[in-house]
Order: sequence, then structure tokens, then C-alpha cells
Amino acid sequence: MNNFRITLIVLLMVGCATIKRNETWKNPNFTDFNPKNVLVVGVTPNLEARSNFEFVLARELNARNINAIQSTVVFEKLFQDATQTEAEIETQINKLLTVGYDTVLVSAVKGVQENESRSGASPKFDYSLQRFLGGYLASQDDYFDQDDYKKYKVFYVEASLYSLKKGQEKELVWFENYDVIDPSNITKTTDDYVKKIIKSLEKQQLIPKK
Repeated sequence: MNNFRITLIVLLMVGCATIKRNETWKNPNFTDFNPKNVLVVGVTPNLEARSNFEFVLARELNARNINAIQSTVVFEKLFQDATQTEAEIETQINKLLTVGYDTVLVSAVKGVQENESRSGASPKFDYSLQRFLGGYLASQDDYFDQDDYKKYKVFYVEASLYSLKKGQEKELVWFENYDVIDPSNITKTTDDYVKKIIKSLEKQQLIPKK
């Protein structure tokens, strides 16, 4: 019976993505939102990942006739090369109100957790298995009696879209958060993450389809 259960779970989890969307929200006050000039900001201690994310997302927005630019181009070089807090980036964003940006999209790493695959399975499968079964696994010898443990990280990431209006506080238009599981390949992970953001923004009719 246990073997049957495990086989069934494997079949259910095969299609699970490495990036798992958790929660999404759109401000009901924005029924006709048409961003024209968007600043893309990545908040992460990994400068390579930040630069790559900003470039790929700006490119996708540009392809939809939206003038999008990376923070690494707009912010001063000293600011670009350092690891910045969200508060420090907030100060920089507030300055943009004077130079014509009407929208800012911020992606921030909110936390990192190190997990252990006690089943010896791949990080993607182990993560999905634990979320799907939860505490049930604690009583299963088939899961815990393994010697081939693997450690992997899960990054908790949030993407937020803000409307900027001169003389007003910025207003949250949309946000979505994700679990990014074992991002060993920065380029592929970035591409997959940007695709999810773009798909959600299109679905919410916040940006046009290409």
C-alpha cells in the first residue's frame, strides 16, 4: 500500500514547477492601469542575479511597448554595486517621482530556508512532497529511513508593482509571492521567474500581451 501511495504521489508531482506561486493580489482601485515608464528593481544580495533579473524583465516589458529600464542603469554606480536594503531602495525610488517614472516593479528576496531531502529525492520533488503530505511523512519509514540526504535552499521572493504619482505616496497595484526551489542555474531560474511575473500581469490586465 505504501509503495502504491508513493507511486501515486510521484505521478502527481512530476509536473510541479521549480518556482511555486503562493499568493497573488490586485488592487481593485486600478481597473484601467496603463504603465508607460517602468523602473525594474531587484532586491537580492546576489548582484549577478539582480542584474540578470532586471535586464530580462525590462526586455519583456519593452517588447510590449512599455518603456522599462533597470535600476542598475538609473541608480548611481556606487548604489548599484552595493547590497542595498529595501529601505535604501525606497529612498531611491522616491527620487524617481521627479524624473518621469509612473511605475516601479520591485522583486525582493524576503527570506531563505535550508531544507533537507530525507527521501534522497531531487529538491523539486522533495519540496512538493513535503508540502503535499505535510506531517504525514513523520510516521513513514519509507521516507525517513534513507541515508542519501540532500540539502537545498528555498528562497521566498515577492514581486510588487507600484503606481507613482507626483505629489502622492506610491500605491500598491499588485503583488505576488513565490517559493524558488534550489536555484542552481541563475539564468534558467530568472527566465522562469520572469515568465511567471509576465503571465500574472497579463492575466490581471496590468500590461498588454505581446
